Amino acid sequence: MIVIGLTGGIGSGKSTVSDRFVDRGAILIDADQIVKELQQPGQIVYSEMVKHFGRDILNEDQTLNRQAIAGVVFSDKDSLRRLNEIVHPPVNKEIRSRIREQADSENLLVLDIPLLVEGIIAGGPPRYVVSGILVVDTPSEISIQRLIEHRGFTEEDARSRIKAQVAREKRLEVADFVIDNTVTLDALEPQITSAMSWAMNLPETEPTPEPPEE
Repeated sequence: MIVIGLTGGIGSGKSTVSDRFVDRGAILIDADQIVKELQQPGQIVYSEMVKHFGRDILNEDQTLNRQAIAGVVFSDKDSLRRLNEIVHPPVNKEIRSRIREQADSENLLVLDIPLLVEGIIAGGPPRYVVSGILVVDTPSEISIQRLIEHRGFTEEDARSRIKAQVAREKRLEVADFVIDNTVTLDALEPQITSAMSWAMNLPETEPTPEPPEE
C-alpha cells in the first residue's frame, strides 16, 4: 500500500480533491468522518462525552448537540483539553486500524487529517506514517469567498477561522506535491491525474505502529 497525507486550509476545496482520488480508486480515510462515526449514540466517544459533560449536550433525539458542545468547550480551555483527551485516542486508534487493514494491498490510501501540518511543525514522532504530503492550495481571499458563498459564513467568521490555522506558506513548505485549486473543476482534472501518478510512484508505506499507550 501507499499512504499519502492530504491537507489544505478551510475553504481550499480539499474535499473536492479527495473525491476525485476516490473516483480513481483510492481509499479515503477521513478523520472528521471517523469522529462523527464514534460520536454516534452507543459509540465510545459519545458515551465518554455524555459521561463527562452531562446530558445537556444532547438533542431531544439523544444525538450530540454540537452547538451546545461548542458553547461549553470554546469558552473553557480545560473543557476543550478534556474533549480532545476523549476524542483523539480512539479516533487515532481507528485510523491506524484502517491503515493496517490495507497493509498487504496495492491500494493508495488518502489520509485526510486536520492539523497534519501543525503536527509536523511541532516536531516529535509522527502520529501516522505517510510516503508523501499533498497540499491543496488556495489563496486566502478565494477561500474566504467560498466559505461565505457556499457554507454560509460571515466574512468575519471566515477570516477568523483562516487566521486560526497554520499559515499558507508553512503548509507549502512541507508539501511534496501541490494542487492549485483556484481553477475550474474541468481544469482541476489534469492536476488530479498528475497527483495520482505522483502518489502511485511513491515508496510503499509501512503501517503506522500502535504506540504502547496514547
